[in-house]
Amino acid sequence: MGSGVGWMGGGVMLLLWAALIASACWLVIRAASPARLVPVRVDRARDLLAERYARGEISTEEYLDRLTYLTSR
Repeated sequence: MGSGVGWMGGGVMLLLWAALIASACWLVIRAASPARLVPVRVDRARDLLAERYARGEISTEEYLDRLTYLTSR
């Protein structure tokens, strides 16, 4: 007969699998959410930058510098 440690090992494995699945779900949800929002924010920032440039609020050099910064993100 066993010493009773087998059932404890099974319980630990069950907890490890549950933690692994929960972590995977959390990572997928977290990775998906910002990915959908970032392009919208960058597009909006480019639009605002273009509007400011069109109104003459910023120079061509400043416009190109900020546009380069936005594009690199």
